[in-house]
Amino acid sequence: MTQAKKGQAFRALHARDRAFIIPNPWDAGTARLLANLGFEALATTSAGYAFSAGKRDGAVGREEAMAHVTAIVSATDLPVSADLENGFGDAAETVAETIKLAAQSGLAGGSIEDVSQLDRNVYDIEHAVDRVQAAAEAARSFEFPFTLTARADNYLVGRPDLKDTIKRLRAYQEAGADVLYAPGLSSKDDIAAVVGSVDRPLNVLMGMQGNQLTLTELSALGVKRVSVGSALSRAALGSFLRAAHEMQEHGTFRFADEAVSYRDINAMFPA
Repeated sequence: MTQAKKGQAFRALHARDRAFIIPNPWDAGTARLLANLGFEALATTSAGYAFSAGKRDGAVGREEAMAHVTAIVSATDLPVSADLENGFGDAAETVAETIKLAAQSGLAGGSIEDVSQLDRNVYDIEHAVDRVQAAAEAARSFEFPFTLTARADNYLVGRPDLKDTIKRLRAYQEAGADVLYAPGLSSKDDIAAVVGSVDRPLNVLMGMQGNQLTLTELSALGVKRVSVGSALSRAALGSFLRAAHEMQEHGTFRFADEAVSYRDINAMFPA
């Protein structure tokens, strides 16, 4: 499938009357497994990839991140949207450059945070809007639809300010964002308040502890897209660590009873 067709297919998913799940693989193998299971699009996870590379989240530079998203894009024919963190720089010009590099990687879309990597504080809203506008202008320069997601990260950095989050998302949609995203929203009332305050598709993050809303419930609230961030990678690492602790502390290997069989997992990959 061409990049243009992927871009069109990805944009169309957001126009449906129900939410879709966009799971987050962290390497080519997990991307292929998710595609094999029938998901319609994929999103990268900066944290999941960083953990797989033996690094903390935020410690991966732009060049390495672009190589990673290229590997995910090349693994399947599904549209892929990338977690582009804060655009790998504070300046609006840097964000625009990142969006252009993202398009060259074959992506159908990408998300931009409104948080500085240096101090993990949200940007002043004026500067945050300038960054989204620069990203949108770069996205509009392509010959295919690149779906730009703008994030309001208040809740992830310890600022659960719904009023400010809505203010930011409204400003980001006016600046040209195609999809809006406020990771950390967990209550039905808060999610409904955001959906009712904006006129762009809303992505909601699931997979956080204590956040148990279902896809059906989220669809009923008007959510269009549901991602899980690093949750799949953390679930896999959780099983890995439990198995490692069992071997180290007890000298037993019962963890293998719950492992997927070699035959089954091998059959899920192309010959």
